[in-house]
Amino acid sequence: MNALTSRSCFRMMLDRRSLPQSLVVVCAIGLTLLSGCSTPLREFVDNGFKVGPDYRRPPVPLANQWIDSDHEGVNTSSVNYSDWWTVFEDPVLDGLIVTAYQQNVNLRVAATRVLEARAQKGIAVGSLFPQSQSIDGSFTRSQLSKNVAVPSPVSHFSTWSATFGASWEIDFWGKIRRIVESTDDVVDASVDDYDNVMVTLIGDVASTYVTYRILQQQLLYVQQNITLQESTLKIATERWKSGQTNELGTVQANSLLEQLRATQPTIETGIRVSQNQLCLLLGMPPTDLAEMLGTAPIPESPPEVLVGIPADLIRRRPDLRAAERYIAAQNAQIGVAEADFYPQFFISGDIGYQAKDLDLLFGPRSGIGQITPGFSWNVLNYGRIVNNVRLQEFKTQELVAVYQQKVLVAAREVENGIIDYVNSKVTAERLEASVAAAERAVKLATDQFNAGVIDFTSVFVAEQFLVQQQNLLAQAQGDVALALITVYRSLGGGWQLRLSDPAIATVGMIETVPATSVVVEAPELITTE
Repeated sequence: MNALTSRSCFRMMLDRRSLPQSLVVVCAIGLTLLSGCSTPLREFVDNGFKVGPDYRRPPVPLANQWIDSDHEGVNTSSVNYSDWWTVFEDPVLDGLIVTAYQQNVNLRVAATRVLEARAQKGIAVGSLFPQSQSIDGSFTRSQLSKNVAVPSPVSHFSTWSATFGASWEIDFWGKIRRIVESTDDVVDASVDDYDNVMVTLIGDVASTYVTYRILQQQLLYVQQNITLQESTLKIATERWKSGQTNELGTVQANSLLEQLRATQPTIETGIRVSQNQLCLLLGMPPTDLAEMLGTAPIPESPPEVLVGIPADLIRRRPDLRAAERYIAAQNAQIGVAEADFYPQFFISGDIGYQAKDLDLLFGPRSGIGQITPGFSWNVLNYGRIVNNVRLQEFKTQELVAVYQQKVLVAAREVENGIIDYVNSKVTAERLEASVAAAERAVKLATDQFNAGVIDFTSVFVAEQFLVQQQNLLAQAQGDVALALITVYRSLGGGWQLRLSDPAIATVGMIETVPATSVVVEAPELITTE
């Protein structure tokens, strides 16, 4: 043994004469077993008299800096990401996120799971105290036979009794404390799971809102081009009927007009789908949100994205924190399994009153009581116990690997978001120049067509190209915002919203934040009988 020999341990236990001799012997044998099992005596003492290993955070595979950290659009300063969506300076988006936080159903489910975990912890903590307590009362009326060899002088009598009994398994090896430790870690993980649902929710609301604005801008371009093309078709038709040109220009103009008109319903469908998705995120039935959302340009991103350093991920991303807490919870189960190697000590007893008459039940001479210290030892099952310990160790190793994989995935998501943001900005800038040139080309071609210098084919080609580039520009501008959302969601920002109200700043207190700019009220739930 590390600190004491088994013989000296045994002698120390014998010196405690207040314990029954049998318990002393059993306890000494149990401590001797510590030298041959997973937890040495010194570690048992250092762990606070608990068998099993204490938890240590596993290493994580993270780089020292992001690949594009030196890019001019990437800022590695560590900042508060609690309200990252405000960088778009869009009050409608701000209101949507607050409303989603208040009303989203998935978030409410996650909050309920936190309360479930806390209740489970309360059950585990209660096991540290006498596990069984009961108050019993009874009345017995007895009639004895007189036709026996030695009849009793008392042929009938009554017995009244009232007792309080308790049974307590003493947590000598720390098994119950390991269970409490595990449930405590699960509570922390459930809070992190709640925060992760919030991060996802905020990212989904922002992405859906940006998608809505992209489609809205594309619809505006289509409507503008339809108006332009209707005017062009009118001119082409008049020139054809007057004999200035052939019918080709009219046919081409009409073809382009119908193509634009065919595009409009598809975009309108996308707008409705985006509205329905927003309603789902807001925790309300599908509703036409057009009036509430109004019209606005695609959210404009700031000139740079703030990404911090990779090491910040493990403390900021709630899904990584949750995965790490589940490792800690599982690690405690190793100690729970190891405790089965050793005897369990318990004390049970009863105190109460017993009397023949009810009025004498609580009298000074009616008291009764007993106390029964004992032990229980699961012997000859060491193969099962050993394999259970191994099972818990392998489960812990599995969760460590899962955690490390999650870290790698998180880093990949951030890197993908950063490069997407950087290159989307370049794409949007070049498409802006392309659209400007295409608009100029349409004007020149239209002027030359109206002057009779060229036929309608050049106008047709120029307008087709303009429509294409305008759609690409709207998507590219939205892609910049979507990439920025991806970066901040990957960095784990937004869950701090639940800490914005001092009344719920305590970790684990999952409640709703009072609205500051509610934009949509969910209708009352419909119940069916």
